[in-house]
Amino acid sequence: MHKPDIPVSKSALYVVATPIGNLGDITERALAVLKQADVIAAEDTRVTGQLLKQFGISTPMISVREHNERTMAEKIVARLAAGDTVAQVSDAGTPAVSDPGAVLAAAVHAAGFAVIPVPGASALTSALSASGFSCAHSLFYGFLPPKSKQRLDALTALRQLPYLTVFYEAPHRIAECVADMATVFGGEREAVLARELTKTYETIRRAPLAELAQWIASDSNQQRGEAVIVVDAAAPEEKAEGSSYDSLLTPLLAELPLKQAVSLAQAISGAPRNALYERALALKNAD
Repeated sequence: MHKPDIPVSKSALYVVATPIGNLGDITERALAVLKQADVIAAEDTRVTGQLLKQFGISTPMISVREHNERTMAEKIVARLAAGDTVAQVSDAGTPAVSDPGAVLAAAVHAAGFAVIPVPGASALTSALSASGFSCAHSLFYGFLPPKSKQRLDALTALRQLPYLTVFYEAPHRIAECVADMATVFGGEREAVLARELTKTYETIRRAPLAELAQWIASDSNQQRGEAVIVVDAAAPEEKAEGSSYDSLLTPLLAELPLKQAVSLAQAISGAPRNALYERALALKNAD
């Protein structure tokens, strides 16, 4: 089958996703861009050099990493102004997704040049697709704070969110991280550990957080390689019957007789009169 030509624009920054493990996940478009670009802005030229070697690509590279991204952005914008095509890659996955890249893209936007995404392999979407959770909404949090106190505070703020929460974690912190999740979210909350995605020792396990924490702590193999943790959405908080009307009824009852307070509350909220009356009566009796 004839493969279509894949044109590459001049004076554009291509943000290119690269495999997170399995080299078979590279796309034809990514290869075309990496071959045709005038230069590749790589997070680590040694890592990207190995990838290019696998596919016989000899495009020159420059190092653009977290600590020099602002300085290099100015030089890359100058190259775009001269008509060059620049491809940006991180060590694996997509630049700017828990990796350097956002500063460069922002500088290119500000200079008026095109920023063109070349999508591909993603640990985030891979973990979500294999999680089996049916919640339609998710939050990508990325990496939690490395210190326990700050991590517990961050998790506490996320505890009651009504959607999936996705975290990345480094191997040397995975055990304590999942243990903290079990403490804050509750050991019964379901989660998925997706470790070493697309690699030889890929592991995907779904279980309650307490079980996952114990499993990781007891098996040092589960403390190797990059991990994605997907935590199920919090169950809706149950409210005492009628208590949702309290903020409306309480100030009205303080100023008006019960029936008048109920009538005014119904006019304001449109809530059922019987439910408002029962709650108002309960509030009166509690005084």
